[in-house]
Amino acid sequence: MAALGAVRCWFRSYSRVKNAQRSRQMLVTCTVRTLCSGTQDNALSDHAKPQFSDPAVQDILTRITGLDLQKVFRPIKQKLTPPTYKLMTDYQLEQAVELATEQAQQLLRMPPVLPERKPINDVLSDDKILDGMDTAKYVFTDITYSIPHRERFIVIREPNGILRKASWEERDRLIQVYFPKDGRKITAHLIFEEENLKRVFSQDRHTDVLDLCLVQFEPDSSECIRLHAATYEDLDKHGKYDLLRSTRHFGGMVWYLVNARRVDGLIVDMLKRALFQDAVSLVSLFHMVHPHSESAQEAASQQATGTNLLKIYAQKESQRSGFIELALQAYEQTAAAKSTAA
Repeated sequence: MAALGAVRCWFRSYSRVKNAQRSRQMLVTCTVRTLCSGTQDNALSDHAKPQFSDPAVQDILTRITGLDLQKVFRPIKQKLTPPTYKLMTDYQLEQAVELATEQAQQLLRMPPVLPERKPINDVLSDDKILDGMDTAKYVFTDITYSIPHRERFIVIREPNGILRKASWEERDRLIQVYFPKDGRKITAHLIFEEENLKRVFSQDRHTDVLDLCLVQFEPDSSECIRLHAATYEDLDKHGKYDLLRSTRHFGGMVWYLVNARRVDGLIVDMLKRALFQDAVSLVSLFHMVHPHSESAQEAASQQATGTNLLKIYAQKESQRSGFIELALQAYEQTAAAKSTAA
């Protein structure tokens, strides 16, 4: 009987192992299929609409941003120090200019444009026995240095006994307490309030707002996205696009306007400043983002480039076609006059 019982136990254990192996194989198969289908769906969606980080998009945005060394290295308010003068040969001056150009290109690297992060509403437990034990919230934070901030475990015990994960806003404040970031405050600057923003915008300090915004908020936070949108809207409303040209924020403004299908004002501004190639590149980017638009399909059928591309956009897509056509005529007349004089 003892031997029979041992055999039965061995047979049951063997059956459990085989079933576990089969279940594991089925799980792996399903996971692989899910990942493959998800990858295909992502590939289709990515193919349907270019992303801000795509090399082709970055190349266009970098080109139309421009590179003005005087603007990139403009004086800033800081402690006064005696100036340094150097005597250079022509070769040394060329090397210094090349070095400054490389540094300027690094300073003009565009900050990321990310979708808004999803809110955190995870409740871990609801302990009614702790309800009313205290009137304050208790925060528990993992302050291990090697953990990335996005993966850091932070939970909050509410006075009613609920234990939940901290929201993004709470996480940002707590991380700033334990891991301070230079220039960032626990409470946001008063400059970000709507009334103060209007006053700052009237002083043409849009770049200062965006610089401070990137220091204070995470790029995918709702506040950062709201402030960028408000800044771009004010620039587009008053036609002050040149304030961001040759700054790291120009590409983000262009991307915002392209997705909103409101690039008419920027095209007119480029043509008025004799930035013809920038205007052509902007229309090309518009067609990349909106390939099913009437102007994109017409331009593709005609393989239009240069002036023809701008004319097709003005006729098929623009809400201010008259302004674009007049600006384009003025540019063509100026270019013809220069070629005749030469």
